[in-house]
Amino acid sequence: MSEPTRIPAPDGVAPATAYTHVVMGTGRFVAVSGQLALDKDGRVVGEGDPAAQARQVFENLRRCLAAAGATFDDVVKLTFFVTDMTYMQAIRVARAEHIPDDRLPAASAVQVAALVRPEFLMEIEAYAVVGG
Repeated sequence: MSEPTRIPAPDGVAPATAYTHVVMGTGRFVAVSGQLALDKDGRVVGEGDPAAQARQVFENLRRCLAAAGATFDDVVKLTFFVTDMTYMQAIRVARAEHIPDDRLPAASAVQVAALVRPEFLMEIEAYAVVGG
């Protein structure tokens, strides 16, 4: 399997901090819908606790990726939807448990007015490329 190629600082673009500007892969494309802080029974995990929600969301992402035969090593893009940008620190900590700094995917962070239910603080989606 070929690993994605990462370009953290394309010519003329300021270096990336906590993400990679460009990630290219060859193989099968996998899109994982935005994941929320729900356990396997559909119960909210960590109501009011961004760290607990971030850990659960990354665990759900891991399970979804595994179902497609992918891992976090295959992820080329993450999109973070948060109701408060201060939650990004908790997301970075949870992400670091799954993705080392030298393998960071491309990323976008968007603050939203609300998610599907008021108890959710974040939603994260992933795109991966598996194989080559």
